[in-house]
Amino acid sequence: MPLSVTLITRDAARQLADCLASVAFADEIVVVDSGSTDNTVELARRCGARVLQHKWLGFGPQKQFAVEAASHDWVLCVDADERVSPGLREQIVSELKAPRGFVYAVPRRNRFLGRWLRHGEGYPDWSVRLFHRAHARWGSEPVHEKVVSRSPVLKLSGDLLHDSAETLEKYLDKQNRYTSLQAEAMHAAGRRANALQLTISPFLRFFKYYVLRLGFLDGVPGLVHIAIGCMNSFNKYAKLKALERTAQ
Repeated sequence: MPLSVTLITRDAARQLADCLASVAFADEIVVVDSGSTDNTVELARRCGARVLQHKWLGFGPQKQFAVEAASHDWVLCVDADERVSPGLREQIVSELKAPRGFVYAVPRRNRFLGRWLRHGEGYPDWSVRLFHRAHARWGSEPVHEKVVSRSPVLKLSGDLLHDSAETLEKYLDKQNRYTSLQAEAMHAAGRRANALQLTISPFLRFFKYYVLRLGFLDGVPGLVHIAIGCMNSFNKYAKLKALERTAQ
C-alpha cells in the first residue's frame, strides 16, 4: 500500500532533517507550513518533501488539512520533533503489505531532561498515527488533538521517538499555553470547574502515573515530568474557573 507521511511545521528547521530522514521510506512526504521565518521550507524541499503553505488553523484542523492534501489514502502523521525508529519503520512496512485494519496506534517514547522515559506518562504514550483516511480523521481540538475513528484501533510495536530538545523553561511556557487553550475550549463547551476537580484531579493523576504506572522508576526526570502534568490538571480547572468569573 502506498504511504504518505504528513507533518505540520513552523520554524522547525533545527529538528526537521532528522525527522524527514526517519520517514524517507514513505512514498510521499507532505509538509504543511504555517509561516516559518527560518529555513524550514527550503530544508523540507531539499529533503524531497512536498511543501504547502497554509495559515494556522489550530493543531487538529491543521493536521487534517495535511491529511487531505496527501496523495495516498494511507497516512502516517508525525511531528517535526519526532523520529520513526527502525523497529517502527519495519512494523509499518510489514503491516501495509496486508493490513489487518484501518487505524493503528504506536508507542511514543518521550525524552525529558536528558532521559528517555520508560514509565509513567512518558512511555508507552500510545498515539494513533497510522490510518486509512477514509476511516479516520483528526479531531477539531485546538490542543492535545486526537485521531477519531469508529474503526477498531490496533497497536504496532517499535517506538515513535519524541525528543523536543527544548529547555525546561520553554516546556513550561508551552504547557501554560496549552492549559489556557484547554480551559477556553472547555468554557466554550459550557463546562464548569469546582473545588473537587481542583483538588482531586492532580492527586489522581499523580497516583496513576507515579505509583500505578511506576513513574518513580524514571528518577528525577520522571518525577518532574509527572509533577508538571499534575500542575497542568490544576491550572486547567483554575483557568476555567477564572473564565467563569469573568463571564459573570
